[in-house]
Amino acid sequence: MIRTLNIFDNPVIGVFATCTEDVALVPISTQSKVCDSLAKFLDVRVIPVLIGGSTVVGSLVRGNSNGFLIPNIADPDDLKEVGLPVNTLPGKLSAVGNIVLANDSAALVHSEMSNEAIKVVSDTLGVDVYRGTIAGLNTVGMAGMVTNQGVLVHPRVTQAEIENLEKIFGLPVSIGTSNFGSQHVGSGVLANSKGYVAGSKTTGHELGRIEDALGLIDVVDKS
Repeated sequence: MIRTLNIFDNPVIGVFATCTEDVALVPISTQSKVCDSLAKFLDVRVIPVLIGGSTVVGSLVRGNSNGFLIPNIADPDDLKEVGLPVNTLPGKLSAVGNIVLANDSAALVHSEMSNEAIKVVSDTLGVDVYRGTIAGLNTVGMAGMVTNQGVLVHPRVTQAEIENLEKIFGLPVSIGTSNFGSQHVGSGVLANSKGYVAGSKTTGHELGRIEDALGLIDVVDKS
């Protein structure tokens, strides 16, 4: 079963969409067949939205089972259909999805995020929050992908960063790529503990790495 797709004919699906265990947020005007595929492969409710009028929902939003974070250019009412707490992140770091990596137990954020913003992340997502980098990058939300079962990160991650991620999330950390060699795996993959989808340029080898890293081999085999 093919688990690759595009959003707006673009394989960087993590830039345009984001998901949790229960919902996937996609831009308004996303094709219905794409929404249907996301609902099937991730076992989620798909909600079309705009964030501050923008279609790059994945770059601007980060959420988990407890709540969602949006940039201060947006209105919490943009996500009123989600039915969870929605808060704006204070400060100049507006691309929330790019700078926050989170699951239901922890979050890694941009190394220069303010204490005030970190408190909002913690209170909204209901998790402990840690500053850090992946492969020396502050855009941890695009340099990595985390579910409640595993972590997949940029191939140039350092050993110290791997150890930090394992300590933060309490999960195994693997390296991989998406979209035929893109090291920013978060830009090419949407995943939760129930399934995943990847951008259309993702190779079979890359898909295998994603399934293994995120503990989804048995889930995929049964689907």
